[in-house]
Amino acid sequence: MTDLWRECSAALLAKAIGELCFEGLLTPLPTPLSPTSGRGYELRFDDAVYTFSAARTAFDGWAVEPGSVRRAAAGILGDDVVEPCDDVQRFVVDAFRFLRVDPATTAGFLAEVTATLAADVALAATAWPAAELASLPQAELDGHLTGHPWLIANKGRMGFSADDLTRHSPESRTPVRLPWLAVHRGLAEFRGTSELSEEGVRARELDPMTVERFTEALQEAGVDPAAYVWLPVHPWQLDHVVRTLWAPELATGRILELGEAPDWYLPTQAIRTMSNVDSPARYQVKLPLRVLNTSVYRGIPPHCTLAAPVVTQWLSGLWQADKTIGEWGTQLLGEVASVTVRHPQLSRAGDVPYQWLETMGCIWRSPVALRPGERSWSLAALLHVDRSGRPLVLEYIGDTDPAVWFAALLRALFRPLLHVLYTYGITFNPHGENVVVITDPDNVPVRVALLDLVDDVNVSVDRVPARGLEPDTHDPVLPRKPWPVLRQYIVDALLVGVFRPLSTLLPLDHDRFWGMVRGEVDAYRDHHPTLATRMEEGSLTAPEFLRYPLNSYRITLGYQDLTARPPVPKTGTLANPLHDVHPIAPLDGW
Repeated sequence: MTDLWRECSAALLAKAIGELCFEGLLTPLPTPLSPTSGRGYELRFDDAVYTFSAARTAFDGWAVEPGSVRRAAAGILGDDVVEPCDDVQRFVVDAFRFLRVDPATTAGFLAEVTATLAADVALAATAWPAAELASLPQAELDGHLTGHPWLIANKGRMGFSADDLTRHSPESRTPVRLPWLAVHRGLAEFRGTSELSEEGVRARELDPMTVERFTEALQEAGVDPAAYVWLPVHPWQLDHVVRTLWAPELATGRILELGEAPDWYLPTQAIRTMSNVDSPARYQVKLPLRVLNTSVYRGIPPHCTLAAPVVTQWLSGLWQADKTIGEWGTQLLGEVASVTVRHPQLSRAGDVPYQWLETMGCIWRSPVALRPGERSWSLAALLHVDRSGRPLVLEYIGDTDPAVWFAALLRALFRPLLHVLYTYGITFNPHGENVVVITDPDNVPVRVALLDLVDDVNVSVDRVPARGLEPDTHDPVLPRKPWPVLRQYIVDALLVGVFRPLSTLLPLDHDRFWGMVRGEVDAYRDHHPTLATRMEEGSLTAPEFLRYPLNSYRITLGYQDLTARPPVPKTGTLANPLHDVHPIAPLDGW
């Protein structure tokens, strides 16, 4: 276990150095060529000097070689001691002291990093070779993936105990049954798309015997079952939040525990979203967790539960009317129904930290619809590398020409995102958890499914007639952004967050990889000349983009309670690899 811990710590250390340099917090200086691979660099701190080997990647990124890091510091006799370093915790403290980070923030970040490292060790101890992972269905595969490629502390999960992690983390791969609650209609509100009633959702999610059992529980409690809204709750949230924060409502019968439903669920990489593994045709369910993970508490804001079905209805209407989207087969995994429950006291208490206002509710999401022979996996799977260094994406590519395979991915994924952005002024947040890649039996991408509609959909400030009547004409729901900011969601989530690391895993050189991406942008512009102004204002081929530092966000913000999720601050710019690269026309010729 000691060797495994060091292996995982060395990998996380390399990632920490690379991402803090990428975000501009640290500035490495070149040293003579490394005796291993790549170029040598050093970071000079107050009490130590770190040297390492690294290769430069797109968007001014840094790929630091694990195991290459050395730390030099003054020894007890006054001489410099240089030794191999695999201790990510020591590095965090050294770097944060140099950066004059508030010690309280250092402590919080170190706790998240340590929790992430422990999760990485648990993953490594049960890791499967990429060849074996390639055949897993999506719900099971999620428990093997290593997490966000950009965020250093991507498995912080502050609030979970060690026992909680063995039960509820994706890497535990432990199915759970979901308890259900009945909440009085004075507290709870159900909403669904036009074709979905409350009873329809209940009948789809629960078998008749369970519905009968839950109904009898309400009758035995002496209440009218029709006076209550039913919803699932995460087992952790029930024990740690509902039974404490909502104790008065439980005591007075405004909330009643119905018991567990029989289906087994696995957590996705998003941790609060659960996939039904007994009945995959049933909905995914998104449940609030008062757990701090990847920058924010993972509750569900009431405005999201209220708006989810109407946003899905609106987007579905655009989807059905658009022949181009229909030809591509791009799916929306709609958030088709929801339950909103506001706390009766805290909701009127003023500027309460947001995590206390997001403790109960749920969103039901449509599952992926596959045709015969098709398979699916989350976009995050493309970035997984097994312990032997074998990328999972190479197993998916198999004997297919890598350029042909990547062209299919761009056609299935990038092309619809360009179309929706420039035709409708709508952008999704297409990071690894928000996109499902659907492939043919040979693992070649044929189309994608997009999710997290209410949380991550933004629209242009400019009115776009093709959007029709928007779902929030009276009550604002969708954030409105100017074109340069709107395009940033594709830049950060896809180009930087996925394609930047993917470009180092595919056997395609830099110019070929980014030339193919640029070719899709140019081809779309050529086929839609009337959209030229929008494509210029929200250009994906500009010389540079704004830099939004995901790690620096937490480092500069600290761990104080806030009344709302704060926006990620922008710091400087990133050179755009699409600007100067020679475009390579799409292989299908459009």
